[in-house]
Amino acid sequence: MKILVTGGAGFIGSNFIKLLLNERTDIEVINFDCLTYAGNLDNLAEVERFANYRFIRGNICDAQAVCEAMSSGVEAVINFAAESHVDRSIYSPNEFVQTNVLGVQVLLNAAIEFKVGRFVQISTDEVMGSLEAGEFFTEDSPLRPNSPYAASKSAAEHLARAANRTFGLDTVIIRSSNAYGPYQFPEKLIPLMISNAIKDEPLPVYGDGLNERDWIYVEDLCRAIEAVLFHGRGGEIYNIGARTVKTNIEVVRLLLKILGKPDSLIVFVKDRPGHDRRYATDPGKIERELGWGPRQQFEAGLSKTVDWYLNNSEWVERARSRQFQEFYQLNYSSRGLESPRHRIPSGRD
Repeated sequence: MKILVTGGAGFIGSNFIKLLLNERTDIEVINFDCLTYAGNLDNLAEVERFANYRFIRGNICDAQAVCEAMSSGVEAVINFAAESHVDRSIYSPNEFVQTNVLGVQVLLNAAIEFKVGRFVQISTDEVMGSLEAGEFFTEDSPLRPNSPYAASKSAAEHLARAANRTFGLDTVIIRSSNAYGPYQFPEKLIPLMISNAIKDEPLPVYGDGLNERDWIYVEDLCRAIEAVLFHGRGGEIYNIGARTVKTNIEVVRLLLKILGKPDSLIVFVKDRPGHDRRYATDPGKIERELGWGPRQQFEAGLSKTVDWYLNNSEWVERARSRQFQEFYQLNYSSRGLESPRHRIPSGRD
C-alpha cells in the first residue's frame, strides 16, 4: 500500500512514519513536507535509507507539486501538514488560512482527481472550543473555535466532509487531544518547559496556570491514527484522547519534580487572547469500534519524554536556532517577560 504523508517531518508525522515503517513491511511511504521551522528531517534519520520510504520537499498549497506526488499510485493520504501553534495564529492568521484551509482543499482536489482510496484529515479538539468543568467533547460536539488556528482547522474539517458528501471521497477526520513525546518542537508547553528548566531559565506560564488539557503520548496517538487509517469507517470523525486531564501548572510542576528543579523557576505571564479554559476528549467511539486504547500512563510518559530531551540536547539546540530569535523575543516582550537568549515564547497547544 502506498501512502502519502503530508507534514511527515513534523512532530506527530515523523513519529507516525517511523511507527509504520518499523512495524509494517507492506507499506510504502511518501513523505511530503515543505520543511518550515517545525519540519525537521533529523526526526526521520533512522528510516531515511529504507527502500520503502521517500521524501519529497513540497508545499500542500502547490497544486502541481501535490498532483505530481499523488499521481504515482497513492492509495491513502494522511494530512498532518498544518500551521499548528496558537500563539503564531494570533500574530499571523493569514498563514494559517493559507495552509490549513487552502492547502487542505488542494489536497482534497488531487485526492478526488487521482481516486485516492482514503483521506485522513488530522484535526484537533480545539475546534470544539472551551468546556465547562467536568465536561468532555464527543464527536457530536458543536464546532466553536476560539482562535485563528482552531478556526482554520474547523474550516478544513468542513472541506473534508464536503469532499465526502459531494464527491464521494472516503474521508475520515481525527480530532486529537494534546500530544507530547520525543521530537516535539520546543514552542509547545512540555518541550519548552523541559528545555528552559534544564538551563535554570524561567518557565513562563499563562494566566493562573489552571487551563486544563487532555494529554496523550505521541506513540498512542500514532497507533490510533493507524487504526483509523486501516479500519475506521469512511465519512466518520474519531476523537482521540487518553482521559488524562491536567492543568498546565500541574504539568509544569510535575516536570520540575522529575528534573529535580525548584518551583521558583515558574513565572506567571499575561494570558493570551481567547485562551480556552478546558479541553477534555471522550475517546469512547474509537475504543468501541476499533479496540484502540492508550497504553502509556501520563507520569511515566512524561519521564520518558524528559529523558529523551536530556539525551538529545543537540537536536534541541538546532530546533531553537538563531534564525527565529527575533520572533521569539517579540513574543516574550509582549508578555512582559524578558526573553532569554535563544529562547522561545510561552509554549502552548
